[in-house]
Amino acid sequence: MKRIALVNQRYGLEVNGGSEYYTRLIAERLAGSFDVDVITTKALEYTTWENHYKADEEEINGVRVLRFPVAKPRAKDFNDYNGKYLRSGNYSTEAEKIWFEKQGPYSPAAIDYIRENKDRYDVFIFVTYLYYLTVAGLPEVADKAVLIPTAHEEPYIHFKTFEKLFTLPKAFVFLTDEEKALVQGLFDCRDIPCRVMGTGVEVPCEPDEAAFRSKFGIEGDYLIYVGRIDEGKNCPAMFRYFLEYKKRRPDSGLKLVLMGKPVCDIPSHKDIISLGFVSEEDKFSGIAGAKCLWLPSNFESLSISVLEAMTLSVPVIVNGVCEVLKGHCIKSNGGLYYTDYFELEGILDYIFSHGREYGIMRQNAGEYVDRNYRWEVIMKSFSEMINDICKE
Repeated sequence: MKRIALVNQRYGLEVNGGSEYYTRLIAERLAGSFDVDVITTKALEYTTWENHYKADEEEINGVRVLRFPVAKPRAKDFNDYNGKYLRSGNYSTEAEKIWFEKQGPYSPAAIDYIRENKDRYDVFIFVTYLYYLTVAGLPEVADKAVLIPTAHEEPYIHFKTFEKLFTLPKAFVFLTDEEKALVQGLFDCRDIPCRVMGTGVEVPCEPDEAAFRSKFGIEGDYLIYVGRIDEGKNCPAMFRYFLEYKKRRPDSGLKLVLMGKPVCDIPSHKDIISLGFVSEEDKFSGIAGAKCLWLPSNFESLSISVLEAMTLSVPVIVNGVCEVLKGHCIKSNGGLYYTDYFELEGILDYIFSHGREYGIMRQNAGEYVDRNYRWEVIMKSFSEMINDICKE
């Protein structure tokens, strides 16, 4: 049986992050056809990278997880260094080497393992381009490496380091057509084999909207946000827009329900309800009962939460600045996008005053996921790609 290693900076059932969750979904499904290891760190929180997990090795849902210590936490001066570097515009690989070590997770032990065990694995799959494990690890095994960049337009994608890194992999997996166009437009990698596969979406339980409402005391219409609650996801703007809407529509009973770990301040308001980290059952039940899922992020390479909402026939409201999120709406006709407050206000007024059109959006959302994000098709393509690499 061929042996596969997936590399990601964090891994675990309690890890709250898009690329990390995606890595776990892929690893668990590849484990049915391959011998799968995950190479990761002992960190749980990306804001500090402090070592949290004690065991060097554990099994999670049939996948062997190898955890390596982080040699030093995220540098206290990282934000200052990052800001000055981005403002300078004078990018260099030497300065970026310092940047990656300061950002973390800095784990030389993980890189040593990748280097020393290269011949034990048939394929290495690196998920997300931005972190130390990919930047330092992929060049060690480039001739058998697959890169899943999870890239989007942001300042970091223009770092000098990536001009070479993106020419090294044996193959790419892109989550969307928009991501493929971005990467191939920026780097000399058009001749490297690639596939656009996205992720499959499935609901592991029967959503129970009534039980969810009863458990958390939620009545009436609500929008839902699912994911890390922080500035990087543009959550402060979401809060400002919601509060402005409530101010301009004082008779509206609309609520905003948040699911995920807070990393930024959440305004104190009776109609903003933060549930923290919830179970899968509560998550899907909460999404199923929502009027829409709201994702305000400027930068997304796919967004699993958007697809999870759509598979439950829940329309989405997204930030039109993000080409990927905007693309989901245009291709599905199951969501709406905005670029400023008044467009958002118009969306909310529309969905509450156009019941027939809202019902069509619900149907379109579910059909979009059925057409494009089925696990059996995606995993078949993954297996074909891995086998092609092993034949060479």
